[in-house]
Amino acid sequence: MASIHPFRALRPEPEAAPAVSSVPYDVVSTEEARRLVAGNPVSFLHVTRSEIDLPPDADPYSAAVYAKARENLDTLRRTAPLVLDDEPALYFYRLRMGPHEQTGVAGCFSVDEYEADVIKKHERTRRDKEDDRTRHIVALRAQTGVVFLTYKAQASVDTIAQRATRGAPLFDFTAEDGVHHTIWRASREDSAAMVAAFAGIPALYIADGHHRAASAARARAEVGGQADSSDAGTFIAVAFPDRQMQILPYHRLVKDLAGRTATEFLDELRKVANVSEGPAEPRRRGEVSVYLDRRWYAMDLSTTEPADSSHASSLDVALLQRNVLDRLLNIGDVRTDKRIDFVGGSRGTKALEAALDSGKAAVAFSMYPVTIDDLMTISDAGGIMPPKSTWFEPKLRDGLLVHLI
Repeated sequence: MASIHPFRALRPEPEAAPAVSSVPYDVVSTEEARRLVAGNPVSFLHVTRSEIDLPPDADPYSAAVYAKARENLDTLRRTAPLVLDDEPALYFYRLRMGPHEQTGVAGCFSVDEYEADVIKKHERTRRDKEDDRTRHIVALRAQTGVVFLTYKAQASVDTIAQRATRGAPLFDFTAEDGVHHTIWRASREDSAAMVAAFAGIPALYIADGHHRAASAARARAEVGGQADSSDAGTFIAVAFPDRQMQILPYHRLVKDLAGRTATEFLDELRKVANVSEGPAEPRRRGEVSVYLDRRWYAMDLSTTEPADSSHASSLDVALLQRNVLDRLLNIGDVRTDKRIDFVGGSRGTKALEAALDSGKAAVAFSMYPVTIDDLMTISDAGGIMPPKSTWFEPKLRDGLLVHLI
């Protein structure tokens, strides 16, 4: 069974929260982060992407970067300011993007349960990304990146959340991207009730944040022997019920057609699957929309052969990879091939059209989104989802709740 643990959050004073909060460190490049913090000395990107405060040619993985992150966190605690809550508590975090709304519980979760697969994974992590965030956690003695979890909805958890979110929130603001963020600090009684309710949840699932969770586990091994490191046995996350989760498409852009003309490539596609003129967005699972030579086509992959009988191999992204990207375009590993790029979330098909119409890509594939049931089924089987399968939106903000270890 899963467990959740109250913690003493390091957080901004309420009036400072909009300025302090930032996008997750891993959704922006260094240059994008520099642009975002212009004129804002208290942005939490100064902590999570501290290379922005070093010379442009600085190695983003040098010791100086992690030392700067520690310095910037100390500065932010004084100037934002950030405060450390007196008592451990749980927090409720509501995200609203347009008509979509989801409310999760923020707390700390067990590294032991992560390692025992009570907290289930669906993604392989990269050692270099783990190394980076592990060094960041150890240098700061803080977990600044929040893991995004989900679970099969429980009525007992819903009841507590509904009660706890009736009162005045701690934070309530709309970020520059239009997403509304509201956080409540749970009372001692509601925190205790939620701990008891979570004891009835058989498993948790990582939706987003595999590298953050893996890095927290590795950091525990480095600081766990120290006298004041009891909190290193948990990591900070927000857990949302599955029925509230929103997964948006994760599209593909390919820079060239492997030596073919657009007409020749279209002919090759028609040998793989049924292709006809169609909409920019797929209408159902098994259909992929293809943008080529300024026209949209619908490609039916539902009758193509998967690699094996696993659920992961039946996903549209896996069928596209096997039958088109690999066989026709010679793209074997989408994680490392420089000829492919990705467009996730609300940017949508307009971004695909713009990339092709400007000559930055030769073909685009607009995907139908996977479901949370897909993720849970694959995770329960101990499987791995194909790379770049899921784009969860809206996203949590960094800097609102920090876990000191």
